[in-house]
Amino acid sequence: MQVRQSIHSDHARTLDTAALRREFLIEQIFTADSYTMTYSHIDRIVIGGVMPVNETVTFAAEVGKQFGVSYFLERRELGVINIGGAGTITIDGDCYEVGNKEALYVGKGAREVVFSSISAATPAKFYYNSAPAHTHYPVTLVTRDQVAQQTIGSLATSNLRTINKYLVPDVLTTCQLTMGLTELAEGNLWNTMPCHTHDRRMEVYFYFNMDEETAVFHMMGEPQETRHLLVHNEQAVISPSWSIHAGVGTKNYTFIWGMVGENQVFDDMDHVKISDIR
Repeated sequence: MQVRQSIHSDHARTLDTAALRREFLIEQIFTADSYTMTYSHIDRIVIGGVMPVNETVTFAAEVGKQFGVSYFLERRELGVINIGGAGTITIDGDCYEVGNKEALYVGKGAREVVFSSISAATPAKFYYNSAPAHTHYPVTLVTRDQVAQQTIGSLATSNLRTINKYLVPDVLTTCQLTMGLTELAEGNLWNTMPCHTHDRRMEVYFYFNMDEETAVFHMMGEPQETRHLLVHNEQAVISPSWSIHAGVGTKNYTFIWGMVGENQVFDDMDHVKISDIR
């Protein structure tokens, strides 16, 4: 398990490219027949991916010890979105089939979580976020026709996109974790511009559906002290509450956002005018 410490905004101003990447970028999310796990001190979020190909994959028993508990989800909730082929997730003996761009919410207290793919030729790719939880809510499958959907932006500003809200109060109840998937229309490159911050919660962006030679320039930093990270396919960026989080790609792409913090109000944000960005 990788561990990322919290970074003060004053400290971030002093970091060069290599240091910014080391602190905020997660370069590898998926490994065949295994899982990855990154623990951020920012709101205690956990980010990772599970890619079962020829074998089932489950979180190792020692993961609980790393969190000071008996098992991983003893005091945590889990949100999973599958970006690969169809797969199954078995929660304490109950099996759920999760298709491409479907999500599964797993409430606090689930002891055994087992991931598998329906076909090794088209393995599932389960991207997940996990957050501390204070109570239990039931396991819930969210299919594509159950998401809260919103289309915003325009061709004129190169940001026509559809926001698919999977783990939000309009769809199901969680303790604090919210997740969704944003798809940019063909020929559109910008996400979340004009940008914003939200001081009451942090966010993680996971970029995918990108070709090998395409990239996203992820904008971060304080609104008047911006920096950028060059992000490739299936990589994630940790965004502190003080940082903007926007991006422009060399081609359209898709990204999953996950948020953890004080509230779950989607539009609780502090907008930044483009003319005020530095």
